[in-house]
Amino acid sequence: MKLRTLLAGAMALGLATGAQAQDDPVKVGFIYVGPVGDGGWTYQHDQGRLAVEEEFGDKVETVYQESVPEGADAERAITQMALQGADIIFTTSFGFMEATNAVAAKFPDVKFEHATGFMREHPNVSTYDARFYEGRAVLGTIAGHLTETNKIGYIGSFPIPENIQGINAAYLHARKVNPEVEMVVTWAYTWFDPAKEADAARAMIDQGVDVILQHTDSTAPQAAAQEANENGGRVFTFGQASDMEAFKPLPRVASIIDNWAPYYIERVGAVMDGTWEQQATWAGIAGGEVEIGEITDAVPADVKAEAEELIAAMADGSYHPFTGPINKQDGSVWLEEGETPDDGELASMDFYVEGISGDIPN
Repeated sequence: MKLRTLLAGAMALGLATGAQAQDDPVKVGFIYVGPVGDGGWTYQHDQGRLAVEEEFGDKVETVYQESVPEGADAERAITQMALQGADIIFTTSFGFMEATNAVAAKFPDVKFEHATGFMREHPNVSTYDARFYEGRAVLGTIAGHLTETNKIGYIGSFPIPENIQGINAAYLHARKVNPEVEMVVTWAYTWFDPAKEADAARAMIDQGVDVILQHTDSTAPQAAAQEANENGGRVFTFGQASDMEAFKPLPRVASIIDNWAPYYIERVGAVMDGTWEQQATWAGIAGGEVEIGEITDAVPADVKAEAEELIAAMADGSYHPFTGPINKQDGSVWLEEGETPDDGELASMDFYVEGISGDIPN
């Protein structure tokens, strides 16, 4: 009787322990390249984190580390988060790619999701991205109509395909509605540095640029444009990654918004129900990861209507922003009439299209 009693007690303890483990919240980690208050890229990822909390309540615990430099510091931060018991970790900058894979090799039971990268060296690593170039096509269309100087500026972070896609898409669509348009590109070599971004915007304005797009994370270019307008200028900008609504209706006249919440909720849910598998996703306007924020009344009604038609065409798949004929900067043919590139060509884009001046830095 004593043996049976002991066995029964041990089984009950095991079941109770298992039930407790099952009831433990899933720990979800986020590694951010900038501060959550940047008003752009990191802010929007953190909105996705908050959406996870709202969706799952006490079934999840979320943690994050902000302003993590790319490189060795990233590997240390990701490792620490894994050691602290995270079940799934989202690393939210391109430059975290190698660090993510390095840490994943050491923690095979932790799921890792890397934003905007392509390396999946281990079965516990997935990648996710958004077709930002679709949103840039819309903003480029508006920019081409709004410019009076025919000079459009683009502040890029780093010369990687993601940025180059956006520059090319914006320029092609600005030129489509305004053949006289020029594109001035400035590389900031940072994702988030308000001082550098503001300096880049001011330098462009001094060169006669009157519409500025950006692929950097702060609102500093918006503030620089607002300052110019208060001093008698006429400069338009677009929100980047988040709506940057504080600068409506001018200088910010529209925005490209990264909506990560549905993806984060889906992937955390997959960890919960045991269906998480490695994958690579690249969604855009159709998938809801790329949104265009409110187009303000500073944009003429007919231009707004044209932009909305373009959004609808990309949403239903009837239009691709890179549809030939398109030549490369050197005049060689990239796409023939009606031809579109495959995802591999887009993901490795390392050239400007014809009409853009300057070189892409190595």
